[in-house]
Amino acid sequence: MLQAIVGFHQDEEQHWVADLACGHAQHVRHDPPWQNRPWVVTEAGRKGKLGAELNCLKCGGAVAPK
Repeated sequence: MLQAIVGFHQDEEQHWVADLACGHAQHVRHDPPWQNRPWVVTEAGRKGKLGAELNCLKCGGAVAPK
């Protein structure tokens, strides 16, 4: 289920996590070549993604909720 990004925070390992409108969170790592998200490493890049939608795996039932 697509959910809008409403903010970002870093986890205990300093990886970036997107806060979603549904209340869930999703990692948005820049870890080439597996995950190519260079926008996440700058404040301007993260601000530019506010409102963008990500597929929430928890809302979609692909991951058991905690």
